[in-house]
Amino acid sequence: MWSDVVDFNRFYRSRLGKAARGIVQAEIRAHWPDVNGCTIAGIGYATPYLKQFEGEANRILAIMPAHQGVTHWPRGKPNRVALADETSLPFDDLSIDRLLLVHALENSEHLRAMMRECWRVLSGHGRLLAVVPARRGIWARSERTPFGHGKPYSKYQMEKLLKDSLFEPLLTTRALYMPPSDWDLVLRTGPAVERIGRRWCPRLGGALFVEAHKQVYAATPARRVAFRPRLVPVSEIGPAVAGRGRAEPSVRVGGAG
Repeated sequence: MWSDVVDFNRFYRSRLGKAARGIVQAEIRAHWPDVNGCTIAGIGYATPYLKQFEGEANRILAIMPAHQGVTHWPRGKPNRVALADETSLPFDDLSIDRLLLVHALENSEHLRAMMRECWRVLSGHGRLLAVVPARRGIWARSERTPFGHGKPYSKYQMEKLLKDSLFEPLLTTRALYMPPSDWDLVLRTGPAVERIGRRWCPRLGGALFVEAHKQVYAATPARRVAFRPRLVPVSEIGPAVAGRGRAEPSVRVGGAG
C-alpha cells in the first residue's frame, strides 16, 4: 500500500533524509548526465530528485498517486504536481523522455497496470529509471525510512519485472551503503562509507537503480483507451494533503487525452 505524503515530507526534511537524498540524487545524475531538451516526469514521491534537472530539461512534472496524497512542488513557484490514478497516467502516448520512479514500485497495488502505463507514455528513445529498496540492503529492514516500507527487490526481480512489462534493462547500480541512522558519526562518515561499500561490498547497497528502455517491437495494446484525464495543476491545495481521495476531486477533471 502507498505510504503517506506527510511521512515522506517528514523523512526528507530530517538529517538522515537529507543525507540519503544527496546520495540518491547523485546516483540518478550518474544515470542521466544529459537531459537537455527532455520532458521528465516523476512518479511516486520523486520531487526531492527532480529539482537538479531545472534549467536543463524542457519540462519537469510529477505525479503522486491518489492514495498517497499530494504536496505542492516546487516551493515558491507554480505547482507542477498532480494526483493521478497509477493505472491511468494523465500523459499522452510517447510524450515523456525520462521517467523517474521513486517510492513507486515497492508500494503499488496495481504494479503490472502501472508498468504498462509507463510503457505507453515513454517515448521510443526514452529512458525509465526505477529506484527501489534493495532486498539485501539494511535500509529495507529499517521502518524509520521510506525504503523500509513496501516490497524490496533483488536485481533479478527488477529485471524480470521490466522484461515482463516490455522494457529492456540497460544498467543496474546500487547506492545507500551507509546505515539508516541519524547519529552524528554516521552522517559525517556517510560519503566515505559509500565509497568503501561500492568497492568492497557492491551488492549490499540499500537502493537499486535500474535503467531501461522500451521494447517497441514487442508491444501489444493493454486495452483500448477512449478517454484520459488531463494533467491539472493543484495550486489550490494546501502545503500537504494526505489520505485517500481527499484532494482528488480538486485535481482530476475530464478532458480529451
